[in-house]
Amino acid sequence: RTVTPRPERALKKLRTLVTRCAEALASTGDNLRLMFQDEGRFGRISTPKRCWAPFGIRPDVPAQIVREYTYAYVAVSPHDGVMDSLVLPRADEQAMSLFLEEVSARHPDEFILMVMDGAGWHKANELTVPKNMHLVFLPPYSPELNPVEHIWECIRENWFRNEVFGHMDGVENQLLTALISLESTPATVASLTGFP
Repeated sequence: RTVTPRPERALKKLRTLVTRCAEALASTGDNLRLMFQDEGRFGRISTPKRCWAPFGIRPDVPAQIVREYTYAYVAVSPHDGVMDSLVLPRADEQAMSLFLEEVSARHPDEFILMVMDGAGWHKANELTVPKNMHLVFLPPYSPELNPVEHIWECIRENWFRNEVFGHMDGVENQLLTALISLESTPATVASLTGFP
């Protein structure tokens, strides 16, 4: 007996769901947008990373441990690189509801199939899901199935590498710079997130 690995089963189930939604929407004339969503935590705690230095010289890299954070909410459409994002002070059902409403408002003429992990605030009773959106949950412990993880890697590598911030305003400004840069370059987002 052949057993299909869990990620492959999840992808097959997602393909079937997308096909069914597209067929159902074809009769109404609505467009379907497949998006993947995740939250990333950014703050003043830093982890030193490797960097270039002249031969024989040890690089001096700043580091700090200050436990202050903010959260980036991101949803991407890997097929065309469209990315929607918000920076919010916490990760809970109110912030998530606000983010889903923002994504819905940015795509008013489309039905959004939003794929996300099973975080508690994603399934909270108080979560408000817009009418033009349906939530789909990934299997537990499978971050490799969410292409938004590549967005976090890109932001941390290119905008937060070996950086320390004197206050949270600096973190938020840097995070906004990164998100705006990525939102304005759909080709980059598509190349980061559009894996088979």
